[in-house]
Amino acid sequence: MELQQMRYVVAVAETNSFTRAAERCLVVQSALSHQIARLERELGARLFERTTRRVRLTPAGAAFLPAARQCLDAAERAAAEVAAAVGEVRGRLSVGLIPSVAAVDIPRALRDFRRQYPKVRISLRVGASDDLVEQVEQGAVEVAFLGLPTTVRPEGVGVRELARDRLVAVVAPDHPLADEPAVDLRRLSSEVFVDLPAKTAGRAQSDLAFSAAGLTRDVAFEVTNADFLARMVGQGLGVAMLPSAYVAQLSGVTTVEVTDAPTRVEYVIWSPGSRTPAATAFLRILDIPDAHGAQ
Repeated sequence: MELQQMRYVVAVAETNSFTRAAERCLVVQSALSHQIARLERELGARLFERTTRRVRLTPAGAAFLPAARQCLDAAERAAAEVAAAVGEVRGRLSVGLIPSVAAVDIPRALRDFRRQYPKVRISLRVGASDDLVEQVEQGAVEVAFLGLPTTVRPEGVGVRELARDRLVAVVAPDHPLADEPAVDLRRLSSEVFVDLPAKTAGRAQSDLAFSAAGLTRDVAFEVTNADFLARMVGQGLGVAMLPSAYVAQLSGVTTVEVTDAPTRVEYVIWSPGSRTPAATAFLRILDIPDAHGAQ
């Protein structure tokens, strides 16, 4: 069984096409098909069901795919470690982030990293803080940027606090509150809200604050993307509470201070185990050179 055969299987599984897989792998389709057929003979099982309309994994193929990906990841990591041993950083870097991260200018950090390490391929995953912690624990993401309530701290991962920020009210420019210098949670509780989905860390910051004050509120719209959330607020569909540093990046909305607003903590986290040379280099770009083992 060869690594190239496994690359071909993964490519076909991800594209659902022998033609697109061959284009991705920069080989002619006949060569790719021949290698997969050879692997199937070696394994004694068909990995794909082929029809004139589609290609899909068989149960055997679905069982083979995760192990094939792990082997390819291990081979790539081994090559990266060898390169690092002779002073060259390459391989892959997977970075996760919440949409409203503000403590670090991620594009600038990636620009600086790319200038120093141009042979590293970078993938970004945008998601919720809780999901990102799980992905870092599982090794699917190497470095992630989170925003959590002050009552919560990431566990099972390396962690460094980056900044703390108070939430502010965000309203449409023509909203009655737009001219107010400040409001409190009781006043806001009478408004209709646009917020992140229930049970996410971003939503919990506001939910906990209103609950601690003995207040309830009407969340009429749940949105997974903070930028789109702000666009809905700008159209007068409701008000929202977002970190002040993040709101500074938005347009088309007005910010109002909240006297009893909750505080958000932003963290950078990483795998507590061994890291790829690329992940170590990226943490150094962030000025976290002692990240190994830090908690």
